[in-house]
Amino acid sequence: MKVAVIGAGASGLLAAYAAASNGNSVTVFEKNEKCGKKIYITGKGRCNLTHDCAPDEILLNVVNNSKFLTSAIYAFSPEKTIKFFEDGGLKLKTERGARVFPVSDKASDVTKCLEKYCRSVGVKFNFCEEVSKINVLNSTISDIITSKGSFSFDKVIVCTGGLSYPSTGSTGDGYEFAKCSGHNVIPLKQGLCGLNLKGNFYKELQGLTLKNVNLSVINKGKVIKEFFGEMLFTHFGISGPIVLSASSVVNRLDINTLKVSLDLKPALSAEQLDKRLLRDFEIFKNKTIFNCLKELVPSALIPEILRRSEISQEKKVNSVTKRERTNLLKVIKNFDMLISSLRGFEEAIITSGGVDVKEINPKTMESKLVKGLYFCGEVLDLDAFTGGFNLQIAFSTGYVAGKSIKE
Repeated sequence: MKVAVIGAGASGLLAAYAAASNGNSVTVFEKNEKCGKKIYITGKGRCNLTHDCAPDEILLNVVNNSKFLTSAIYAFSPEKTIKFFEDGGLKLKTERGARVFPVSDKASDVTKCLEKYCRSVGVKFNFCEEVSKINVLNSTISDIITSKGSFSFDKVIVCTGGLSYPSTGSTGDGYEFAKCSGHNVIPLKQGLCGLNLKGNFYKELQGLTLKNVNLSVINKGKVIKEFFGEMLFTHFGISGPIVLSASSVVNRLDINTLKVSLDLKPALSAEQLDKRLLRDFEIFKNKTIFNCLKELVPSALIPEILRRSEISQEKKVNSVTKRERTNLLKVIKNFDMLISSLRGFEEAIITSGGVDVKEINPKTMESKLVKGLYFCGEVLDLDAFTGGFNLQIAFSTGYVAGKSIKE
């Protein structure tokens, strides 16, 4: 059977290998000059290729449509992914938080391993050849049109990625293929990106990194998700691991009803923090409140914390009132920030939204509308938090698509 794979990224390479290992004749069409351009920049060039955990944990970290993914994640689990790469000669290591990386810390080695697998089963690569159209006749794939001509195929697997990092070739082609073949495309949003904040207080905090803090996403007064870990203030607002994950929760909600709130001391309850403040106030009673707080929170944050608490920086600790201490406590445990917008697709790690999974067979990734047409990876309405989960989605969906095509 003749199979065309559009896109030589993570899902495309796995799909091509799996289809070719079934005895099919597979051709990969890639608009770039080489494979895996987006893989090269993942994990800051190190490539966090999966999460060393059970399939159920992967599904718990999927933001949208985890149920659809169940079959694929079990068919090609993190354990199988790790074995697949190690059997291919790629040495791996598991770092803090169960994140899996190549020992070499080179994302390019992940791509090389995938390409080597593909070439070992006879996959043909057509680089610098962009697919412009997929033709459908009587609800069945007929042929594809590329920059170099028209070609007939029995099956076409669309693995074109999303809209994030358009410089890598992710320009939304797959969504157009889907729409033209009658598919619904869920509105596209930036996923795993920084958040622009209202106001300008963050400009004074630019470059400040906070560790072991808790970030709550609050919608209409209700906490809908919490994230613990590291974040940083930037020239536009906030970013860092827990903020990136939070962005994938807020991106489909009305920003006007949202806020994010920082607990700067999550290890202490409000009562414990109050006792700590009273103890510090006794020790530093003759100092200014600014100097007293240096023992508790980063110095750069103190002016803003005191402004929100309505306490003068020069006020002596021994003259701080109970009401002011209560305000201080509240601000440290609930440092609220209002979001103005998400950062753009050029900075977003992934795309949220995409081809409606209700129209896709979860066990094969084949379209329910067009026979012989498949969709894999980021082009689908699937996304997850940081930690290797999104690449696992790409590998799993690509694998089941390719494996389901039998000669």
